[in-house]
Amino acid sequence: MKSAKHRHEITCAKCEHEKKPWYKERLFIIVAILAAAMIVSYALPIFNPFFYAVADYFLLIWWAILIGFLTGGLIDYYVPRSYISKYLSQHKKRTIFYSVFLGFFASACSHGILALAMELYKKGASTPSVIAFLLASPWANLPITILLLGFFGPTAFLFIVSAIIFAVITGFVYVFLDRKHWVECMARGAEIPDISVREDVKKRFRGYEFTGTNLKKDFVGVMKGSWSLTKMVLWWLLIGIMAAGVARAFIPHDWFLLYAGPTLTGMLVVLIFATIIEVCSEGSSPLAFEIYRQTGSFGNPFVFLMAGVSTYYTEIGLISSNIGKRAAIWLPIITVPQILFLGYLFNIIL
Repeated sequence: MKSAKHRHEITCAKCEHEKKPWYKERLFIIVAILAAAMIVSYALPIFNPFFYAVADYFLLIWWAILIGFLTGGLIDYYVPRSYISKYLSQHKKRTIFYSVFLGFFASACSHGILALAMELYKKGASTPSVIAFLLASPWANLPITILLLGFFGPTAFLFIVSAIIFAVITGFVYVFLDRKHWVECMARGAEIPDISVREDVKKRFRGYEFTGTNLKKDFVGVMKGSWSLTKMVLWWLLIGIMAAGVARAFIPHDWFLLYAGPTLTGMLVVLIFATIIEVCSEGSSPLAFEIYRQTGSFGNPFVFLMAGVSTYYTEIGLISSNIGKRAAIWLPIITVPQILFLGYLFNIIL
């Protein structure tokens, strides 16, 4: 039989072999495409509107991107995943509030949140807490809050507060469905991390030595976390900025008012568009801002953002395959009416 050391060496060699070279990374490919598009659009007058549209976006949010990724690195390095697992793995009402609150520290895009949520479910998290976590995290986490503030200013807090309320309501509906056994749920009694977060934080703080070596190690750790998050989500954000740049440069303003205006029909069009196009939360932000800029309505970009995390097929498919079909089917049934109602309300009052 092969030794454990030998199997480990084979595994490591396989990992090294499967690791993509830097020029095949998605981030590098998208950056190269964007750079080429910017050069061409600057050189050819007919495409100048695209160049200036994309440049405007970067001037608007570069600071939010930088702060967001650095914040994400801090969370990734200093907040252990066991803290999140402990509170999401309890089958209690207050777990919904834990899910929404801890989603604030889950610094990943909607696709990264999906992977984390499915992992938590397999560790024993309840179905209601997983759903609440999925709905709140893409818009209520700290890096995205900063990014939305870059686009929408203080009005962005309406997105954040609405996402939290939206997630809590949906989570409690799932609690009801869970009690009626109308959705699938992991068996109770699953193992919960045996850790006191308060005591662990105190222990880590008391045992920390503020030396140059430790500070350097922490700095490197935060930078690695930031870079990991950057590779995960920046390419999605760049795709969103390019799509928004094309929309601003080449789609007539009248088309936005006709098809995506502040009406029920316009919200339905935006809802369908958000369902079909699969863009990460960071990539959705510039598209939502472009809808806001073109139509002047706040409800329609809200519908676009919220629908993107509650109706798109990847999320529903993963819920169906990992939790169950009933849990997946109930998601759009519960969320779409809430999305349209809040969107309509925002269009009236704002």
